[in-house]
Amino acid sequence: MLDTNTKPTTLSKGSGCGCKIAPAVLEAILKDVKNEGIFPSLVAGFETKDDAAAWRLDNGMLLLSTTDFFTPIVDDPFDFARVAATNALSDIYAMGGKPIFSLAVLGFPVEKYENSVVTQILNGASEVCKAAGIPIAGGHSINIPEPVFGLVVNGMVEEKYLKKNSTAKSGDLLFLTKSIGTGIVSAASKRGKANEEHVKASIESMCTLNKAGAELAKISGVNAMTDITGFGLLGHIIEMCEGSGLSAEIDFKNVQLLPGVPEYAAQFIFPDNTPRIWNAAEKKTTGIAGPSFISLCDPQTSGGILISVSENGVEEVKKFFKANGLEKYLLPIGRMMQKGEFAVKVIE
Repeated sequence: MLDTNTKPTTLSKGSGCGCKIAPAVLEAILKDVKNEGIFPSLVAGFETKDDAAAWRLDNGMLLLSTTDFFTPIVDDPFDFARVAATNALSDIYAMGGKPIFSLAVLGFPVEKYENSVVTQILNGASEVCKAAGIPIAGGHSINIPEPVFGLVVNGMVEEKYLKKNSTAKSGDLLFLTKSIGTGIVSAASKRGKANEEHVKASIESMCTLNKAGAELAKISGVNAMTDITGFGLLGHIIEMCEGSGLSAEIDFKNVQLLPGVPEYAAQFIFPDNTPRIWNAAEKKTTGIAGPSFISLCDPQTSGGILISVSENGVEEVKKFFKANGLEKYLLPIGRMMQKGEFAVKVIE
């Protein structure tokens, strides 16, 4: 059975969305994948790296479907599952939809874990799904060396409210609904250098549902959305730029960081995936002269929603933010522009 002195985060190399395959490697894999056949009902697939697949039904509605799972980012099994479930649900909210039910994806070394630990994982996920108003309707489990957990989530959205990551427009302002730095805080925690209050703030952020996405999608002028996860803020902005055929300018001083992140970054504490994200983004980015790349390339777990909104919708978005406890994020972090030499220009 599991040694109570063994921390789950030490059983795997990556943590949370930081265990994702590096962007450049994934891109190389997918470019040779044959996706044969024409499916008129498939409104969104993996062509533009959207957060969920979207399938057109016969009543003006779209069925959204996604799956997301990863290794532990925190040591408490209940909190690990809360984070994982919140992260998976985010894909549906980021497309403007509302989840309807989920399935659990569970893997763990049976010989190392007592049943009570796995029960805590499932209870943590159930708590989050209850808050989202959906059931865990089933799932699948396997015996593997490293613990993993996540969800398959299905949701619904009216087709007119569907938001993709490839539909931003030049001149749009960019807003982000959460602070970044979860990967950095996790790395500091794994090294035993994290302040406990910083860890708590990071967990609270990761366990905050992105329900706002379903309402923001209904605001006129909100043109594109995506959630910020394992490819970091910079990686996901590049995806939005490339999908929309545009470039972006990012004002780094307006990007909110989680407590402790600046000091950990100054000590060059970051996840293993951070340099790999930067390697994929470096040639597409200009303006970074200092350590800001550490935060911008930090793989986020259950990060916020990036919103691309035309100026005629900005005031309503800000009004929504004020009414929903998001006042901290009223300043835009950048804007979309006509396609230039670089996908992203960073102003430090």
